[in-house]
Amino acid sequence: MSATATLPAPAAVPPPPPETVTVKVNGKTVQVPKTMPNWQGKPEPTTMLQAARVAGVEIPHYCYHDKLPVAGNCRMCLVECGTPMMGPDRKPVLNEDGTPKIARSVLPYEPGTPRGVIACATPISPGMEIYADSPATHQMREAVLESLLINHPLDCPICDQAGECKLQEYSVEHGQAESRFVEAKVHKPKAVDLGPRIILDDERCILCTRCIRFTKDIVNDDALGIVNRGSYNTISAFPGKAFDNNYTLNTVDLCPVGALTSKDFRFKMRVWFLKETSSVCTSCGTGCNITVGAREGVIHRFEPRSNDAVNGPWMCDSGRLNYKWIGRADRLREVRIGGRRSNWSTALREISGKLSTAPAGSVAIVASARQTNEELYLLKRLATRLGAITDSIVREGEADGLLVSADRNPNSNGVRLTGMAYTEAGIQLPKIAAGIAAGTIRSLIVFGEDVTAHGLDAGLLAKLDLLVVSDVLPNPTTEAATHLLPGAAPVEKRGTLVNTKGRLQKFNKAVEAPGDARPEVEFLQELVEAVAGPIGTATIEGLFNRMTAEIAGFGGVQWAAVGDTGITLSL
Repeated sequence: MSATATLPAPAAVPPPPPETVTVKVNGKTVQVPKTMPNWQGKPEPTTMLQAARVAGVEIPHYCYHDKLPVAGNCRMCLVECGTPMMGPDRKPVLNEDGTPKIARSVLPYEPGTPRGVIACATPISPGMEIYADSPATHQMREAVLESLLINHPLDCPICDQAGECKLQEYSVEHGQAESRFVEAKVHKPKAVDLGPRIILDDERCILCTRCIRFTKDIVNDDALGIVNRGSYNTISAFPGKAFDNNYTLNTVDLCPVGALTSKDFRFKMRVWFLKETSSVCTSCGTGCNITVGAREGVIHRFEPRSNDAVNGPWMCDSGRLNYKWIGRADRLREVRIGGRRSNWSTALREISGKLSTAPAGSVAIVASARQTNEELYLLKRLATRLGAITDSIVREGEADGLLVSADRNPNSNGVRLTGMAYTEAGIQLPKIAAGIAAGTIRSLIVFGEDVTAHGLDAGLLAKLDLLVVSDVLPNPTTEAATHLLPGAAPVEKRGTLVNTKGRLQKFNKAVEAPGDARPEVEFLQELVEAVAGPIGTATIEGLFNRMTAEIAGFGGVQWAAVGDTGITLSL
């Protein structure tokens, strides 16, 4: 071997398999990881509740939540369990058949108050048996529910939580048919104005403390606590302070009953009437996964959709409430040419005719980093055919260290990947302005931005021969357009976005766009094919697959591989 020869790199050693523990759940033997991530993602001994989930058994619970510290105060997860009996020599006591003898926490079953353990906080041990459906376990659940319902008001028909209430569900599944309680109920404050977005009904509260732990441990805003004593315990904000941070509405999601309700959604719509659609929040570059609740074409609420790679089960209040503009009365609903109403075929025919004869370098395109990857890809194909100069608008704010990103655009990475912006978004805008002023740029295409706020004032726009603008809401740029094309809000179309961490995510259509408005990808495809030739696909899936095959940054990802929670690109 020569002195310069190198040895082959050693093969990568696969990580050792996780250590497991053998337990039984309802008589079924399962191998369970010895440790599992806690609410902070750190490994902790696996609990009985987690082991039961591995076995496909859901133990009812109220105070427990995967992403919150364990409190163990509701007792709903009480179960009977058994552990191997140990002799004086600290060795397992065996049955006649050689199997370990199990000491059950309640044996034999007799009426009365059985002894159980809380599954949410009790770690498993080798040979443990969990009896999630035993008579003793059922008796404990009935007793806990009876206690929780002693002072609970019978107002399910008017409660916003009806249809999503764990107290309702567990009462039917695990409760008793009749209550033995005959005393007068304790009455607590109702419709308490807890903060600018939250109403509290203390009578419904079961003191699970999820809201307290969330505000303290997740948001670092120790704003809530329990006051008074015994049956008069209530949730309260600190005296003289409103419960007001950018994450308060998460407590409505966390509340297992109807104690905490959203002022925005309160008495607005029954949840079983809502059509739910998986989507992505477009308020900033984080790209929180959301569920859109709509009925008869009207958006009623956004809720977080759990995705540990992006937002976990949370989202900020500002993003959650950023939907009302979609139904504004002044939405752009008509195709217009020269200020007069027209139609899509006429407008696209005129635009394609003018662009097809435009000299190279005489066209500029300003895209928005709020557009989908597919729309940006089509605009880039059009720019390549026309030799157009392209750019995008930077939109920045202040990050909060939790979910709100400093990048207020949801698809800045998509702009970079498709090449619609050069090394940095916004640096070509002065060149576009100078080109219009000099008369070298005669046609401008603007999608989703008001360029008058970024150096291209109305005087400059008036110099253009062709100003094609597509947007959702009116602004000074849409007013100056020679050809106005009404676009669709994110909930009115399908597509993909790439968040600030390189997570490629897709979203779905929840409602139809109003009037003449159409998803931009639809009319852009018609325009690009008229100017630059056929694309070879007519579906969003096919367009996405063609885009990812052509642009190296997307790594050839296929639409089907993106899934409901997305996939991370190597940017």
